Amino acid sequence: MSKVLHDQGYDYLRFWDEYHLCTLTTIRPDGRPHVVPVGVTVDADAGVARVITRKGSKKVANIQAAQPSGARVALCQVDGGRWATLEGTAEVLTDPDAVDDAVQRYGARYGRTPAPDPERVVISVTIERVMGRATLP
Repeated sequence: MSKVLHDQGYDYLRFWDEYHLCTLTTIRPDGRPHVVPVGVTVDADAGVARVITRKGSKKVANIQAAQPSGARVALCQVDGGRWATLEGTAEVLTDPDAVDDAVQRYGARYGRTPAPDPERVVISVTIERVMGRATLP
């Protein structure tokens, strides 16, 4: 169980179940940030966030370029005055079972399952730090 996520409370965790587009920030090899819109699923018990994407994407290249020291990333979503950011270390998974699991999780959150894509991979983020406010005063 990921204490860092569960410590944020019920509203924070449910916010990550709602339909929201998010952003993923990776770091380019020259140190500049690369920010793109993505769909994210969060497994609070495992302390992992997942993004499905194509293996040829810039975000995947940035993560792979950061190895073996680890790719530091941030995921963020905003809805009015509510916001949440997850920071952690990312890796790219190509295992078909991991990809299928991530696609199913995406379908559950976003209400549609993407068509099969042989180029699909998973960006798996081990969540290390969380910030945000999921309830309004």
